[in-house]
Amino acid sequence: MTSHGSILVTGFAPFAGDAVNPSQQVVQALDGQTIDGHTVVGAVLPVAFAQTPALLDTLLVRHRPRLVLALGLACGRAELSFERVAINLIDARIADNDGDQPIDQAVTDDAPAAYFATLPLKAIVAQLHEAGIPAALSLSAGSFVCNQVFYLLAHRLASRSPLTRSGFVHLPLLPEQVAAHPGQPSMTLAMMIEGIRIAIECALVVRSDLRVHGGSIA
Repeated sequence: MTSHGSILVTGFAPFAGDAVNPSQQVVQALDGQTIDGHTVVGAVLPVAFAQTPALLDTLLVRHRPRLVLALGLACGRAELSFERVAINLIDARIADNDGDQPIDQAVTDDAPAAYFATLPLKAIVAQLHEAGIPAALSLSAGSFVCNQVFYLLAHRLASRSPLTRSGFVHLPLLPEQVAAHPGQPSMTLAMMIEGIRIAIECALVVRSDLRVHGGSIA
């Protein structure tokens, strides 16, 4: 069993017809690495609503992480998008990889409507900008499996391990994916890996987030 203090980083398998998923590749690159004395445990999740809850529970019990960072792909994003809010809603515009396409369902019954990420998101974005890596705050993680994972992590940790910090990051397409998505922005895998490493380093040492404006008017 992994000792307490590991870092759990999750990604997803390919979906929606894409042959690759950058979140999977980032997770596989970071798995087993050490960041500030903490071992990274990488896990690739299926894009499947029904399978997600039990798999996340198993990972949290097995590894007892100090920090959890979940990653997913969002076609159309130009930066590493750090999600601020997970909502208790599943409303799938497309089917998952098991063919399920729920409409207006709760992620978890009789649970709060939303949770906020517990990472120092503004400090992370500021450090990424200093490193020349595009990054931004986001107020919507969608209502697909990405948001489900984000919400489940926040809900489980709030009751079982409130000192464990967690959050979700949406990644852009890889350059090689743009052929199938003409006109969409992309980011190299190397830059994504470095950006997530910087985010983890910041989250491990920054306890209080920056008091700077980061909201949106639209």
